[in-house]
Amino acid sequence: MDQSANLYTTNMTPQQAAWFTAEYEAVRKDEIIGALLAFFLGTFGAHHFYLGRNQLGILYAVFFWTGIPAVCGFVECFLMPGRVREFNFAQANMISARLAATPPIAQPGSQQQSPPVASPNPIAMSCPACSQPLDPAAVFCTRCGAPTSAHQAVPA
Repeated sequence: MDQSANLYTTNMTPQQAAWFTAEYEAVRKDEIIGALLAFFLGTFGAHHFYLGRNQLGILYAVFFWTGIPAVCGFVECFLMPGRVREFNFAQANMISARLAATPPIAQPGSQQQSPPVASPNPIAMSCPACSQPLDPAAVFCTRCGAPTSAHQAVPA
């Protein structure tokens, strides 16, 4: 995890920090890969597909035969590290905002139970450890930090 991601986990519980780290590492992009894609495959818009900007990627792919996307891709290989940092920053903000919206996790042995969070998705999943309703895209439970059933490691 890069140093900027540590700024997001300073005020989080250990379970929230673990969830943030797992979610962030799953979505973050690498600056060097972005620059290499722009340099070598920028003609076809691969660097735009890498950052999820599919409309621009399609535009580059459609007009690759003109040579204009090749020139743009070469120029953009120098701009890609900044764009990748912006993408990662936006992803970290989104993940930390989702974590800030979750209720605090009750400590084991305490009498106070946090109310379950209503899932905005009509297809509800629940945590196998604590039965907390989960977002289907979640990797970890927001209450106990346990991995969801879809992302549990298979025993060897």
